Amino acid sequence: MSSELKETFAAAGSTPPPPATLAARVRTLGPSMTRSMQRVAEAVAQDPAGCAALTVTALAERTGTSEATVVRTARTLGYPGYRDLRLALAALAAQQAAGRAPAVTADIAVDDSIIDVVAKLAHEEQQCLADTAAGLDTTQLESAIAALVGARRIDVYGIGASSLVGQDLVQKLLRIGLIAHSHSDPHLAVTNAVQLRAGDVAIAITHSGRTTDVIEPLRAAFDQGATTVAITGRPDGDIAQYADHILTTSTARESELRPAAMSSRTSQLLVVDCLFIGVAQRTYETAAPALSASYEALAHRRDPRAGR
Repeated sequence: MSSELKETFAAAGSTPPPPATLAARVRTLGPSMTRSMQRVAEAVAQDPAGCAALTVTALAERTGTSEATVVRTARTLGYPGYRDLRLALAALAAQQAAGRAPAVTADIAVDDSIIDVVAKLAHEEQQCLADTAAGLDTTQLESAIAALVGARRIDVYGIGASSLVGQDLVQKLLRIGLIAHSHSDPHLAVTNAVQLRAGDVAIAITHSGRTTDVIEPLRAAFDQGATTVAITGRPDGDIAQYADHILTTSTARESELRPAAMSSRTSQLLVVDCLFIGVAQRTYETAAPALSASYEALAHRRDPRAGR
């Protein structure tokens, strides 16, 4: 999805997003903005009270950009114009003044105590989940769920940490009677993808949206006519051109101590759970007995006294 399309889509909404979701939208959409737009987005997220008092000209001067860039940024963030963004900034500033701003930062230092580490990680995880929930396109989610419900076969592609998320989704789907496979080997993923056809579903999980080993099998599935879904933190990444449905996760900040941020995987797991629950709701008459049967089949392993 190009930045132009994203901007048009965001501006088309009849109701501007709630002020509380502004920071989440900046974190999610910021990486795909131009550098000048990023400066505007970062400024309003870091100082909502100060920016709310500025005219469009003053904010452009403060960020070293142009009035047109400020307006484009406002629209990309989901506001019809700069006036609407200013109103949201003023409301957000009032919320923060009332004591609702985060009390800790997620930046972890080498000499942090374990108490601080726990607090910062917990806050970061919570923020990622909130950001993902706020930015998740429920129309795309509903469409992906509908495709899964009617699928003959479901293939899931992921590499590294994303493969663990893929395995989690497949395990859930198998327990309610769906035919699903998880592929972390890129060669097997492609050879399986070319066997898909219309009525099948392929899901690619990649935080960066640029992982070749995940893009290639999704492209193959797309070419074969399967319904394709991308779970990614970069909705404008390379993966998007082969995805019928895009489910956006929060873009977690990574650091030297966290090169593969756990929160990236946490946001992916939230989307996976949303998919699973949606499918289970729509197939309840068959899903509930299947879950019960799988639970009973493993009961003796949880309690040896239960017998076989």
